[in-house]
Amino acid sequence: MDIVNVASFFGWCSVINIGILSFTALFLILFKDSLVAIHSQLFNLEQKVLLSIYFKYIAGYKVLILIFNLVPYVALKIIA
Repeated sequence: MDIVNVASFFGWCSVINIGILSFTALFLILFKDSLVAIHSQLFNLEQKVLLSIYFKYIAGYKVLILIFNLVPYVALKIIA
């Protein structure tokens, strides 16, 4: 396995994870009311708390994508 293959791997990991992040954000935007209703009943949480949890989830996932997918991809593209 060479640097080009590893860079390609990180590139596709980035594409897949950004797609999942985009789908999740879009899903939360479009179906926020129904998701809050379901999760508030399941976990007995208020709407403000759930919206904060959703925001923290999206922000954390975005940071993890940057650290573990995009940074290695860019570093390998600079080297290769």
